[in-house]
Amino acid sequence: MATSGMTDLARRPPLQPWPLSRLLHFSRHRHQRRPTGNHLQPRNFHHLDSAENSSPTHLDNLIMLASSSRTAVRRVTRRPRLRAALATTAPRPGPSYLDRPSFPCVEQHAARQSRILSSIAASDPCDTGPEVPYARPSPQSYHTYHHTSPLPLTYADPLPELDIAYETWGTLNAARDNVILLHTGLSASSHAASSERNPAPGWWEPFVGPGRALDTDRFFIVCTNVLGGCYGSTGPAAPDPRDPERKPLYASVGSSMGGMQSLAAGWMFPDRVGRVVSISGTARSNPSSIAMRYAQRSVLMADPNWNNGFYYDGAPPHTGLKLARQIATITYRSGPEWDIRFGRQLRQQPTETARDASHPRTPVLCPDFLIETYLDHQGEQFCLKYDANSLIYISKAMDLFDMTLPALTALNLQPMYGTSPASSSAPVSAPITQNGNTSPHKPPHLSTHGGNKAHPPPPNPPPHLPDLAAGLTPLANTPVLVLGVQSDILFTVEQQRELADALRMAGNERVGYYELGGVWGHDTFLLDVQNVGGAIRGFLA
Repeated sequence: MATSGMTDLARRPPLQPWPLSRLLHFSRHRHQRRPTGNHLQPRNFHHLDSAENSSPTHLDNLIMLASSSRTAVRRVTRRPRLRAALATTAPRPGPSYLDRPSFPCVEQHAARQSRILSSIAASDPCDTGPEVPYARPSPQSYHTYHHTSPLPLTYADPLPELDIAYETWGTLNAARDNVILLHTGLSASSHAASSERNPAPGWWEPFVGPGRALDTDRFFIVCTNVLGGCYGSTGPAAPDPRDPERKPLYASVGSSMGGMQSLAAGWMFPDRVGRVVSISGTARSNPSSIAMRYAQRSVLMADPNWNNGFYYDGAPPHTGLKLARQIATITYRSGPEWDIRFGRQLRQQPTETARDASHPRTPVLCPDFLIETYLDHQGEQFCLKYDANSLIYISKAMDLFDMTLPALTALNLQPMYGTSPASSSAPVSAPITQNGNTSPHKPPHLSTHGGNKAHPPPPNPPPHLPDLAAGLTPLANTPVLVLGVQSDILFTVEQQRELADALRMAGNERVGYYELGGVWGHDTFLLDVQNVGGAIRGFLA
């Protein structure tokens, strides 16, 4: 089950080639030299990419820096990995300048590595915690819920305690039944929209606010940073630490990985979740998305800086994380959009001047086509803003997500009924049109697939569809909105149809299913305010 997989795998650095049970065992001693507490001050790497720090620092300069005080010398010498890494930055003899090919993109990685190592050598490790910085939000801009009871895990011993970072918008009503829980994608923080505490635009800014899809005039919106993430919730960098009556949710809403979490929340607490929205999510990860995430983990784990997950004393695996993000970005958009935005256009080379039209342009191996420069930019923006271990374990949890009955039975997972009847304080029905769609306010440019009380299996169903329908039985009485995107190559439209079909086969008569067109691919949930927002707004009406 996704929720269990995400909580178990999220915080543990991989220790190959140990067996899985040992791999998932979190070392109790890895942070003994660290300050205690779950919110440690991060080491700031962001300034390293500024213009005034754009030139690489050579070994001679680092030695001079370290020699400037006995304190700095101790900082370098007591870090064997850092000392070894610094030694590798010395210039090596090679062919003459005229004979040597130029690879600026490779030199860029080396320059970033050198700047990071220089920053580490100049800092006092006693003043920093194991958590590296990851852009927004700052600790002052979100709330933290501290859970003191053990959290049962699927693949390991219970988590003794944990922190969840969250932000809220809107007002909780007197009945406390207007709450919508918003789930994030893999790399997003709890900062879904701007607020008084953090006025910066959030990752779902156009969808959250007065009169918007998640209307803060009506609903109290809560967005959390996923457990195992690196934006305030307990995650891989956190040290290993040694309820009253619960009100129901009006709705659980999520996109991408958040769609998986939204389904999991409704499945685990069918009496507490009034409605479920899954946008470009899935109930069962398919081989193609597993393959893409495996490729991302492979290049990340091949970065020597990753060091089997123990990189918090040195430079993070920024090169591997950049390459992983480039692979991921390919899956977030679509080929037709690349054609429209970039075509086969080439960038102007930095040294390119007016040339003889009779001579062809000299190609380069570093980013040359505009699409290559786009991928390079996306990777560069991400590589120092996210924890590599978070990506490794959360992406693996996504691979493990499988709501078919055999998979759920193998993990001994059961829904938790009877905790708080949702029907007592949150509506559990939605407006139903004659063909089974959920909202009478169908946005334009959407195709729909209706259902009925005796929904038959679709033509040529996948072999696992009956097992998926059986696994989704706890959602039989929960209104569910499923949104798919025809150009999505990560969570394909076939998976969305499969989810809607399985829910109807499970006996759910309140399934709304919309297919969106357009060329934005998987990222449509971030960009198509009119259609995505309109579908959600109608479903929540």
